This record gives sequence, C-alpha cells and structure tokens, in this order.
Amino acid sequence: MSPRRHRHAVRPIDPQPPLPEASIEPPSPDRPIVSSAHLVSDKSPELSEFEFGLIIAAHAFQRWMIRCMGAAGVKDMTPTDVLVLHHINHRRSPKRLSDIAFVLNIEDAHVVSYSVRKLQGMGLVIGSKRGKEVFYATTEAGYALCHRYRAVREACLMPGFSGEPEENRRLAEVARTLRQLSGRYDQAARAATAY
Repeated sequence: MSPRRHRHAVRPIDPQPPLPEASIEPPSPDRPIVSSAHLVSDKSPELSEFEFGLIIAAHAFQRWMIRCMGAAGVKDMTPTDVLVLHHINHRRSPKRLSDIAFVLNIEDAHVVSYSVRKLQGMGLVIGSKRGKEVFYATTEAGYALCHRYRAVREACLMPGFSGEPEENRRLAEVARTLRQLSGRYDQAARAATAY
C-alpha cells in the first residue's frame, strides 16, 4: 500500500512592508561635507568639514609616503619610518630622539625609538654618543634614499601643482592654519585627559 501523500496548503508569503523612501537632500554649498554628522557643532559646522578633509588628506598622505618610498627603492617602511628618516636627514644635522619626537609631534617617544632602531637595522641611520645623549644622522645610504624619494616626489607629485604665486600663497595659509589648529587640538587633548 503506497503511503498517502499529504498535501499541505502553501501559505502565501506576507509581503514586506514598503521601506520608507530615503530622504536624499540635494547637495548644498551651505551643508558641510562630514563623516560624522552627530559631531557637527552649531558653533562651527565648518570645523567638522575641516576634520573630514584632514582625515582623508592624512590617509592619502600616508599612502603616498609608502608608495613614494617604495618607488625610491624601499618597500617595508611605515609612514612614521619615512617621516623619521626625512627629519633625521633634515639639514644633515644629527638629532636626539626627544627632538625628533617633538618636531614631528609624536607623543610616545617609544614610537620614534622603534623607527630609529628599524632604520639603523636597514643601514640608513647611525647613532653617535655625545656625553649621555645619542644623536642620530643618516648614513650615505640613508642620504641617497632621501634624494631618490625627492626625485620620485618631483616626478609624480609636483606636476599636479602650478607653482604660481597665488597657489603657493594659499598653500602657505593652509599650512599656518594647520599648525594653529594642531595647538588647539593638543590643548583640547589635555583638557579631555583631566575631564
């Protein structure tokens, strides 16, 4: 005797409720472009727009440094390594760890120390003791690498700039603004620590 087949009634699937239409506001020059709308302050919405620009510019700059150093011949450097190498090579004057950290605004001296040890291991930096202090300078290999980096920079980055006085004036103004704002963020960081 063949088993009886049970026919189950197929229940219709409940239709999904319609999704609310996304309210997409047209772009407006009065509306800042930000990454975190909940942080925008009525006092200065432009500050959040600046912060978003700073975020994407910082990441783009870090990518650039790594790629430029790779094109110059060294592929296993971090952005901090590149910055530390170039600053040690700056004016070919030996520098202490504390000075390097201070100029680059790196709070944790161990970060700089780690980079310097790495650069020493690569034969790009050498240390010499003066009294109780150690001063670091680029070796001939480090100096040559910095100049290959400069050549790549001139070939790949600089064609995007006109070099006109007006463009250079705007860049100088942005640089001054960045330095001023870095002081405000440092002060705010200290306030937040004690908050």
